[in-house]
Amino acid sequence: MKRRAFIAGLGSAAGWPLVARGEQAAMPVVGFLHPASLEAFAENLRGFRQGLKETGYVEGENVAFEFRWADGQLDRLPELAADLVRRRVAVIATASPPAAFAAKEASATIPIVFGMAQDPVKLGLVASLARPGGNLTGVNFLLTELVTKRLELLREMVPAAKRLAVLVNPAQATNTESTLQEVQAGAQAMGLQIRVLNVSTSREIDAAFAGLEHGRPDALFVGSGTLFTGRRMQLTQ
Repeated sequence: MKRRAFIAGLGSAAGWPLVARGEQAAMPVVGFLHPASLEAFAENLRGFRQGLKETGYVEGENVAFEFRWADGQLDRLPELAADLVRRRVAVIATASPPAAFAAKEASATIPIVFGMAQDPVKLGLVASLARPGGNLTGVNFLLTELVTKRLELLREMVPAAKRLAVLVNPAQATNTESTLQEVQAGAQAMGLQIRVLNVSTSREIDAAFAGLEHGRPDALFVGSGTLFTGRRMQLTQ
């Protein structure tokens, strides 16, 4: 599914009925639940707003937003999700499995739209991709399923590579587990030795790169997840 399709689906959900307050129906409110921070997601947020605008939903005119950011503290997600439910939002948009599960636990009736790298069926979020059932639907970006392909591309770029460093975030346990399973299987088939680097903060990313000066690997594989998306400039530099 492309980004526009995801936004279009979210736009449609934003038009679903909202409980009227007083005699006048309130403007539909889109709740947005994210495990990262506003600063880390600012660029993506502009695309989120633009995508809704392209489908006819303009903030302040016919739709309102309620944002809830966990700032990397995943244990805050359940309460943030519950707060959106108390706000009586028309739909909840989420990113990452922890946010989606928190929203699912908070409400069985409010439509929830997710975007994530993992298979939502394997995670137990939905019954199937074709017929998700319940009040959840969304997009699987297939990043975990593409791990082997990324390793193949890396091998084409650095055919002599023997030692591979793998950067993952243990705070996103499900994502990290599935990524490492795919990396280990692919690396074994290609004859690569892997070294796993666990990082959960910007400071730990810097420390990991500093440590690469010793026993320098031939290549680096960066896992998926909101931490690395939000720190992509740091990683590139």
